[in-house]
Amino acid sequence: MSNAIERTASAYSREHADVYDVVHAARGRDWAVEADNVVRLVQERLPGARSLLDVACGTGAHLERIRFLFPHVAGLELSDAMREIATRRLPGVPIHPGDMRDFHLDEQFDAVTCMCFSIAYMQTPEDLGRAAASMARHLVPGGVAVVEPWWFSEQFLDGYVTGSVAERNGSVISRLSHSVRDGRATRMTVRYTVAESTGIRDFTEQEILSLFTEDEYLAAFEQAGIRAEHLPGGPNGRGLFLGVRD
Repeated sequence: MSNAIERTASAYSREHADVYDVVHAARGRDWAVEADNVVRLVQERLPGARSLLDVACGTGAHLERIRFLFPHVAGLELSDAMREIATRRLPGVPIHPGDMRDFHLDEQFDAVTCMCFSIAYMQTPEDLGRAAASMARHLVPGGVAVVEPWWFSEQFLDGYVTGSVAERNGSVISRLSHSVRDGRATRMTVRYTVAESTGIRDFTEQEILSLFTEDEYLAAFEQAGIRAEHLPGGPNGRGLFLGVRD
């Protein structure tokens, strides 16, 4: 029997959070390697860095590695379901609830990261600026920001489709996605099918990701007091913004 659920998600649902890690690992994502590369970038700009905040930390997959490389780490996550997984995964590590646009943790860090293109969930340049300001507010002077963007408008392939299959503890999970341009944003439909001993269930997520320009990102960081540059390439083809707070 198949049970189909469709939703528009502003934060990851429990169904989505439950399969997130295994599906993306099957697609080739290596959280530990990404974490090591981020730490290397931070330490090149700020030797002796000892603390890091991961904004939109998701299930804590990056922090699982980073916690062994910095004496003090913390996470921030909007999705209750993702945050619960991160909390179970990282005992003793603070995983704060919060929106990247307006969080206040009353402490500063040597580094702030925001990976997995989570910054692109900001719907407007104004929201992008608010997120950059929130990150800057939690950086020490000279602290390092590492932010992974979504595709720039000229790089996005309208109508792009992809798929993958993963296995976990006797279950099989498929992921299909279809992405289209919707004004200055990507509208991505992601359909999951989970086959397990009790049957087959389906659910669909609708994700909206803004197609900000490189200049819009750089302007947001500059206004927040972060001198940033875009490093093309890794970890997933979209590059990274790397910046230092004044």
